[in-house]
Amino acid sequence: MKKIFALLFISLCFASCSDDDNNNSLSPSSTTLSFSHNWNGTPVTNADFNTIQFTNENGEMLSIERLRYLISDITFTSTSNEVLDLDNYNLIDLTNGTNLDFNLGTQIPPGNYSNVSFTFGFDNEDNSQNYLDLNSASFNVPDMLGGGYHYMQFDGKYLDSNNAEANFNYHAIRAVDNPGMNPTFPQDTFFTVNLGAVTISGDTTLNIEMNIAEWFTNPNTWDLNQLNTVLMPNSAAQIQIYQNGQSVFTLGSVSQ
Repeated sequence: MKKIFALLFISLCFASCSDDDNNNSLSPSSTTLSFSHNWNGTPVTNADFNTIQFTNENGEMLSIERLRYLISDITFTSTSNEVLDLDNYNLIDLTNGTNLDFNLGTQIPPGNYSNVSFTFGFDNEDNSQNYLDLNSASFNVPDMLGGGYHYMQFDGKYLDSNNAEANFNYHAIRAVDNPGMNPTFPQDTFFTVNLGAVTISGDTTLNIEMNIAEWFTNPNTWDLNQLNTVLMPNSAAQIQIYQNGQSVFTLGSVSQ
């Protein structure tokens, strides 16, 4: 149903005579979402992995060994409040430097948009589906924890209170209680990232920035000595991850 609505939206946009939302020149152009990563403004690539060099809000030094996360349901809202939901997803893997650029092709009509958004993770409906590529990537969540898929796998090492290296696994999933045959879900922990207004004119790249440091602060100052591993069956930890994620992504620039 989402895909049918998206095609209808595109048809209406191209048929429109209004100059308010769409330009008269409607030649097909390509739109790309490009994801970059930083630690409080310092660029981070996989070349920076596996070295303890980052300091979180709680004062713990840490390294990054793996970082991959899922985005879905990329949505463009026109200035007249028409909504184009692409009903798609992309597994961004900074570890291997794959899928950092997500080309949407020519699906987005040129024009002015009041907001571009995406879902971090999957909403509950999408999370109940089966995705062969995510299965092959071992991105699944065990059935005893509700099944579906991770929203993020973020792993590394940190210096603990004894100044010894210890592992952390900062994994985001749908918050779950009562792991086992009949798990329950106290709160949804996927969230919508609103990037704000953009203009699509010719080939356009939306440069989206993830500040990795924000996962450990605002509003919850993360203490890796207390919350380091086995976070998936911890619904309170998942809710804190959800809360901290609200400030992680920003739209850096638009390139045309």
